[in-house]
Amino acid sequence: MVVASHNGYQGTTTMLRKMDEVERLKVRFVDLADTNAVLAAIPGAAMVYLESPTNPAIEVVDLPKIISAGKASGCGVAVDNTLATPLIQNPLALGADISIHSVTKYLSGHSDLILGSVSTNDQALYGRLEQARRYGGTIAGPFETWLALRGLRTFALRMQRSQENAMELAVRLSKDSRVSKVRYPGLTTDPYHARAKSFMKGFGAMISFEVNGTVAQIDLMCDSSKLITNATSLGGVESIWERRRRWATESQTIPESLIRFSVGIENVDDLWADIESAFVAAKIK
Repeated sequence: MVVASHNGYQGTTTMLRKMDEVERLKVRFVDLADTNAVLAAIPGAAMVYLESPTNPAIEVVDLPKIISAGKASGCGVAVDNTLATPLIQNPLALGADISIHSVTKYLSGHSDLILGSVSTNDQALYGRLEQARRYGGTIAGPFETWLALRGLRTFALRMQRSQENAMELAVRLSKDSRVSKVRYPGLTTDPYHARAKSFMKGFGAMISFEVNGTVAQIDLMCDSSKLITNATSLGGVESIWERRRRWATESQTIPESLIRFSVGIENVDDLWADIESAFVAAKIK
């Protein structure tokens, strides 16, 4: 039995749903931001699979409390730490068994690599994971490894600039009448602000916001930007956004009007001018 998010990263959620349907696994899908709901789902589970902030709802999960409860119940605890990155939170230090990253995203940071990483402090678990990787053939090539290491050298600088841009843009979006809701834990008005401050070292570079417009207008808005790319990836030096519900596999709990915005390292005023221009092109007033 696995406890997992009902509206997290769609790749993981879709895979878990398919495995649950064919009875390869039993999965309890819960709202990870609802701590009590997660704690109630833990008894009888073999693993708690967490992500925080969640993607794309940008909800902060109470990692210290849930990890502690999972370990106390004898569960394995894994955390997808892709959006937060190790600079903002360290799941292993909080007691998790496994920390997972899409190296494709912030760690490499240049949108030119497909790679993932799994980290653990447990030597026995490490041995099992290493053996599975070796015999399963999922071993990174030398060029992919070189690209990842190249990106890591500038990771801290890139993340600092992206976070600064995200904070400024979140503030501007929150004051814009064309936006109905901004999801960014760095805002003091965000429902997860206090929770994030309690154990995170920053607020990340991912914003989700909901626009007062039709689906067609919002799609046109995303297509009309010049500096911001309308695409699915995230975590690179370039800013990327998209309306997440354009994908059939995205959770139905995610609003049709939600844009996920991965903020890059460009000049913040240039980014804001691009957003303004996209609003105008889509005739969103």
